[in-house]
Amino acid sequence: MNKWINKLLISLKSNFIGSDEFGNLYYESKRVDRTFGKKSRYIIYKGIVEASKVPAHWALWLHHQKDEAPKNNVRDYKWEKTHIPNLTGTEHAYFPPGHVLSKAQRDAATGDYESWQPK
Repeated sequence: MNKWINKLLISLKSNFIGSDEFGNLYYESKRVDRTFGKKSRYIIYKGIVEASKVPAHWALWLHHQKDEAPKNNVRDYKWEKTHIPNLTGTEHAYFPPGHVLSKAQRDAATGDYESWQPK
């Protein structure tokens, strides 16, 4: 089905709940689902559809692990880090020093390693 039709149907049959720092939009259906007894929750991704772009506090709400939607994208704890989507396969992917695609050189061997030899 066309993505614009999906967006239209979601916006007509659901209530807008909020958005996250990445611009993803979150909706909750107006009616309770007969099968599960809960209202369905939806996300409309901004840009590429990638599940790792959903911050943890919104993922909890989407999967009915929290009843209240996050307010103002505030993290629950001070120690929580800012969410970073999975960058694998992008130009921002991490490659350790010495990897074929890394520009950094691997540190020189220090001589503190001995390979195991069977007796």
